[in-house]
Amino acid sequence: MLDLRRLYMLRTVAARGSIAAAAQSLALSAGAVSQQLSALRHDVGADLLRPDGRTVALTEAGRVLLEHTDRILAAVQEAESAVAAVKGTVGTTATLAALPSTVATIVAPALTALGSHHPQLTVNCLVTDQAQLRELTLGTVDVVLGQRYHHLPDTVPRGIAISPLLDDPLLVITAAEQADERPVVLRELATHSLAVPPPTTDCGQAILHACHQAGFTPTTPYITADIAAQLALARAGLATALVPRTAIDPATPGIRTAPIEDRPILRLLFAATRHTETANPTTTAVVAALRTAARQGRATHLPAV
Repeated sequence: MLDLRRLYMLRTVAARGSIAAAAQSLALSAGAVSQQLSALRHDVGADLLRPDGRTVALTEAGRVLLEHTDRILAAVQEAESAVAAVKGTVGTTATLAALPSTVATIVAPALTALGSHHPQLTVNCLVTDQAQLRELTLGTVDVVLGQRYHHLPDTVPRGIAISPLLDDPLLVITAAEQADERPVVLRELATHSLAVPPPTTDCGQAILHACHQAGFTPTTPYITADIAAQLALARAGLATALVPRTAIDPATPGIRTAPIEDRPILRLLFAATRHTETANPTTTAVVAALRTAARQGRATHLPAV
């Protein structure tokens, strides 16, 4: 009989690209992972991996086994959710991966509410911009608070369920004394020096796309994904920043915020979980708390656009 742990290791190696990377994510030694994969090779009687430069790749037998592994592990997840639903109680642990720009407005209030309503539940929070949905498919996190900009294709991995939370527009941020409170026409920013995220990021791509659609190439002397740095540059009068509404307190001194009137740049914030036919009470509780925090944050802490 195939060992579930070994199948999970095979899937992790395939996703990470190397035994060393998989071992690091599993908090194991590379030798321990290699040993388990050797045992899995013995179980099936075929080579599953082959060297591919500095990484490894699946053989044909490995590819076929991985396809079945995905279905096997999904069935295990379904069984766990079904048992949890029968118990009808929220569990004791969950792991949430969230974007840094959502922590203050959504994540912190949601975790506070969860602590009040479900004191037995401990939510471990991983704050990262990187590969969140992949971590969800690998089972290293249970809920992802992610984003998708509206100009990008909707590419959700198989087996992932998406719950929209809110549309989050980018606001134009300037020094308080350099702007009035009226909405901004995007083309007006053609004469501004902008502080924007790198073009390799979703937000950076969204800004470039919107500017090109408005008929200009933006001037971007300041490239940083650090929102605090963008705000500091705007406050100093050195640049204009474009920052998601949920990532900024409009009462921050020294800055002025304004919506984009004609070509809003929107990101969809969503909660993602592994799809199961039976809802898991624990992940359901986390998603509900995120949804409530997003709704309340938009209504009470942030200006209308």
